[in-house]
Amino acid sequence: MRTVILQTSIRLLMPLFIIFSLFLLFRGHNAAGGGFIGGLLASIGLFTRSMILGVNNTIAKYKIQPIGIIASGLLVSAISVISPIFLGKPLMTGIWFDFTIPLIGKIGTPLFFDIGVYILVIGVVSNITFTLSKN
Repeated sequence: MRTVILQTSIRLLMPLFIIFSLFLLFRGHNAAGGGFIGGLLASIGLFTRSMILGVNNTIAKYKIQPIGIIASGLLVSAISVISPIFLGKPLMTGIWFDFTIPLIGKIGTPLFFDIGVYILVIGVVSNITFTLSKN
């Protein structure tokens, strides 16, 4: 399916997929949403782009290396889970900073865990998509 309409529409819609997925990510640590659903939405955009414009075009445009993305997501999540131990608290205890960022809210380890899950989901779905779609 490489029609001009689909090629043009995915180029216009891709930024919207990413922006809305980031909205869901940052909204999710205080309300419904979060890293998993935000990562799925960003992955849907990458999947659709790779089906319409081709896997190699998508990899070249966004410089995606799924294994590196998976490792980064696991690292961020693991650090957010383990970091309370160094402060003498139990594993996976939420640690919050004293300041808030407008539109995002309070910053703490649950947000970093969600960011890690977001990155991990994008990497896993991209890896599956690219592996199954390459010619």
